[in-house]
Amino acid sequence: MTRASGLTEIGVRDALSASVFSSAAPCRRALVLGGSSEARLLATRIAADPRLQGVISLAGRTSAPLAHDLPTRIGGFNGVEGLTRYLLDERISHVVDATHPFAARISANARAACAAACAPLLVLTRPPWVMAPGDRWIEVVDNAAAARALGDSPRRVFLAIGRQGVADFRCAPQHDYVLRVIEPPNAGELPPRCEVIFGRGPFALNDEIALMRDRGIETVVTKNSGGALAYAKIEAARALGLEVVMIARPASGDAATTHDIDAAMAFLAS
Repeated sequence: MTRASGLTEIGVRDALSASVFSSAAPCRRALVLGGSSEARLLATRIAADPRLQGVISLAGRTSAPLAHDLPTRIGGFNGVEGLTRYLLDERISHVVDATHPFAARISANARAACAAACAPLLVLTRPPWVMAPGDRWIEVVDNAAAARALGDSPRRVFLAIGRQGVADFRCAPQHDYVLRVIEPPNAGELPPRCEVIFGRGPFALNDEIALMRDRGIETVVTKNSGGALAYAKIEAARALGLEVVMIARPASGDAATTHDIDAAMAFLAS
């Protein structure tokens, strides 16, 4: 197997070997850009399909990512050019972007690289959440707008946004924040009054209600990542009558998009 020069590949699983992408195999070769529960489900389906060979790529933002059923590549591609080289050198025939809905940079790079390498691209993502009766949402376009939406009066705020972008809330130091993360954040990026708690979802509804009650939360700030696994905090806020500042997804471009695993498998087999 010829590897693209200049690419960082950390922790590639032993299963990724020359035999995986053997030129003698008649299978289609799929690259899954992972980072979501949908990516893990798709990886399991690909691994069980003899027509397909696949590798899943993770950004490496967590030190202990969940296991996948495909050979796993961890680390960036060095931009559009690096990803284009990877697609060509590894003879990738299909690409599925199953990253987190807010992973805007890699998604944009995937669109550009697939166009350059003439590789078909499909975006597999979960549908966004929509307001339900009882919800009190303030919808905003980004983190900076979310910080402004909190207002001038001090509040107890649950930051359910992960550690990426928490520095955007330093401009609103009057609030008391509770930030939930998987990995420790950079202390220099935290607002001055910020409690950090650790946890990896999914979280049960009763646990989310208890957390918000115990911390005296008045406002929840979250990204509209969609899906069922992270929805409990939205239900908890609704049950408690709390305001939710909902950060909208970035623009997804013009790539073909599906919310359905079966449709993604049909795309890979096409």
